[in-house]
Amino acid sequence: MIRALATFVFVLLAALPARAIEIQEITSPGGIRAWLAQDGSIPFAAMTVLFKGGASLDAPGKRGAINLMTATLEEGAGDLDATGFAEALEGLGAEIGFSAGDDALTITFRALSENRDQAADLLRQALTETRFDSDRVELVRAQVQLSIRAEATDPQSIAAKEMARQAWGDHPCGSSTSGTADSVAALTRDDLIDARNRVIARDRMIVAVSGDITPEDLGILLDRTFGTLPETGTAPLPQPATLGLTGGVTVIDWDSPQTVVGFAGPGLPMDDPDYFAAFVANHILGGGGFSSRLMDEIREKRGLTYGVSTGLANGLYGDSWQGGMASGNERVAEAVDLVRQEWARLADGVTDQELNDAKTYLTGEYPLRFDGNRRIAGILAGMQLVGLPADYVNTRNDKVEAVTAADVQRVAQRLLKADNLRFVLVGRPAGLDADGARLPAAETATEAATETTTETAAEPEPVQ
Repeated sequence: MIRALATFVFVLLAALPARAIEIQEITSPGGIRAWLAQDGSIPFAAMTVLFKGGASLDAPGKRGAINLMTATLEEGAGDLDATGFAEALEGLGAEIGFSAGDDALTITFRALSENRDQAADLLRQALTETRFDSDRVELVRAQVQLSIRAEATDPQSIAAKEMARQAWGDHPCGSSTSGTADSVAALTRDDLIDARNRVIARDRMIVAVSGDITPEDLGILLDRTFGTLPETGTAPLPQPATLGLTGGVTVIDWDSPQTVVGFAGPGLPMDDPDYFAAFVANHILGGGGFSSRLMDEIREKRGLTYGVSTGLANGLYGDSWQGGMASGNERVAEAVDLVRQEWARLADGVTDQELNDAKTYLTGEYPLRFDGNRRIAGILAGMQLVGLPADYVNTRNDKVEAVTAADVQRVAQRLLKADNLRFVLVGRPAGLDADGARLPAAETATEAATETTTETAAEPEPVQ
């Protein structure tokens, strides 16, 4: 729940196919590099393009500009207004999507082989000849503002934003990519043009393609589509963030019969030698659904929640180990206590059965998530973004299988310390003192509330 750090890139990386995939690394005549998984069985191709930095490259005081700009790219380009652009794309049976996260601005592209060049021309126009018509900008701005207002009344969003603020502070990852109501309201057309120039450039572009296209044709397509982009972006890439979480509990007052709980502690990057040990450990702790320890202890044995889960949240600029659940106000203190206990207990080790079950599941579901060219293109782009080698798709399961019980115990002892776990509770939880410790049973929920550090949901700066 911390933030969008665990972007689609890192979710996809856990979903790579078990079968061998041939990845060709090509360079276009104009010098644009790409990874290609060629497959002519179906006459279409999918492409994912990432521009590193994404919404983290917002100019100072302009938070939300890159998000707003990205959402406006398809609202008309060149001689085509928004309606004309949409009709041209539909007429080709093609799809183009744009989104902005803290790690990257993402473009997804799909087209039939016979219409590929025409669809790519539309993409080129969207990136280089964006109209930014005032009526469409205002329409998209209103949609963003509506989303910001909706998040301000959603307990899960409130918890996630507060956790991000505490985790990453003043780094862009510590605030919402959408910006605030005030920052978005102040953005001008010039700000959107500046935002585009900050992030959309060839020096931070990653390209991956899967489907019916040859390396030679892809090289021509890349130059045709992206050759006129600026060589360099106008903003430097952000520096890594420093995780600022400390142990304890933050309570945000919210009138509800249940409390939403987010919790997080230190994580580790994907290139850490212990990453796959942590990956397996997480499955045993809270990532394995009903087979995980947290689900067994908190839901199955005690009925304190409908669900609790954990995950490794990996991003380009910071990493954490996070989780979430919801529980009734009167019983949430017990649920929080159990999370702490299970978080620490993993350091005592896991059974052979737990280890084998986790590895069987993680390797067995691996090929089941592989579902076509669009997914492969996203996977290959994500691999490049985080610096993984091309053969990762064919070695990932071996890395999971190599994890031992000693590896799991070592990484748990290293990272899963209950004292370092930060909880953010949105609701009116009973039975916790200011340090998040359980109160004696005789103390009332009202007394607990007065002794707990409480923030009003409307007061904090909107953050993610």
